[in-house]
Amino acid sequence: MDLITSQHKLEHLIKQWGFMPFFKNGIEGFSIQELTPPELLFGDDFEKGPWQWKGPIIANWESAYGKFFGKKAGYISLEWLPDFMNWRRSQLPLSAFDDDARRIHEVLVENESMLSKRLKVESGFTLSRRKKTFNPDDPTAPIVNKRNGTAFDSLIAQLQMGTHVCIADFEYQVSRTGETYGWGVARYCTPEAMYPDLFPIARHVEGRTPEESRQRIIAHITELFPASAVKKIEKII
Repeated sequence: MDLITSQHKLEHLIKQWGFMPFFKNGIEGFSIQELTPPELLFGDDFEKGPWQWKGPIIANWESAYGKFFGKKAGYISLEWLPDFMNWRRSQLPLSAFDDDARRIHEVLVENESMLSKRLKVESGFTLSRRKKTFNPDDPTAPIVNKRNGTAFDSLIAQLQMGTHVCIADFEYQVSRTGETYGWGVARYCTPEAMYPDLFPIARHVEGRTPEESRQRIIAHITELFPASAVKKIEKII
């Protein structure tokens, strides 16, 4: 298979496969990490690679992005997103989440989309003071819940695994010369706000039950990777 050397090639692969995890996952060759030249991931040219293509790919409205695979990031084409949501939401309904996670979701629904730090604060989270040197302006400082200490990042990842939250964009800091730099800050959104044409889901899955959607996804990935064990495919979806 050709290596991913451009945004166009990555988008083509997402559309062709329907599912594109960012990181290795047990199915050989089924990740951006394995198919991208090292210099575009972490080398001198990484600023021209998949890390920086995330926002533009999302903006093309052909695939959703979020921590969908083992709480790790990846893409799902809009063609396959309804079936994926049909299955995942049956296994991880909002009612199964704790009050803290549901509060994050409620705040997000009220605002349609929010940058991660603002969402954290408005959902009732605060900076941890466990570090010896406490700096409230430190973007790497962990955010915890005042009541039980559960990390915000863990809860937002769980909500993405349930397909209740996705990432709408990444926003970057801008230098004095007008150039962006650093790691992008995630802007979160609900799929309902991001992709309203996909709802209600039932219309797009043609009446399939969650289990039927699951089996359809398994059959599709099995065609792409026939040598992969079904157990590994089941685990990733």
